[in-house]
Amino acid sequence: QIHPMEHGGGLAQPGGSLSLTCTMETIRGIADMTWYRRTLGSGRELVAQVSKDGRTTYADSVKGRFTVTRDNAGNTMWLQMDNLKPEDTGVYYCNAEWSGVLYWGQGTQVTVSS
Repeated sequence: QIHPMEHGGGLAQPGGSLSLTCTMETIRGIADMTWYRRTLGSGRELVAQVSKDGRTTYADSVKGRFTVTRDNAGNTMWLQMDNLKPEDTGVYYCNAEWSGVLYWGQGTQVTVSS
């Protein structure tokens, strides 16, 4: 089955930083790529999105702290997370849209705790 893969999850201190990577190297013509997360408090929510032409969207809760970037040629998306908060804890999923179909990664755990 075709699916993206996430890397970079782990444990960070409050106020610390973490970087996530999503790869989907076998797919051409990917449209939007999106980071979602599922937390105990919020369920699944959109975190950050970057379109094929580089347009970005962020959840209000992460604006100014997270930065999403993308390399379309390599089918790679990054999420730089700074000034992490405990409420950022959850499983982060990469989603890629290809030919109108959404493809999901398996998720990577991010834990923010002292």
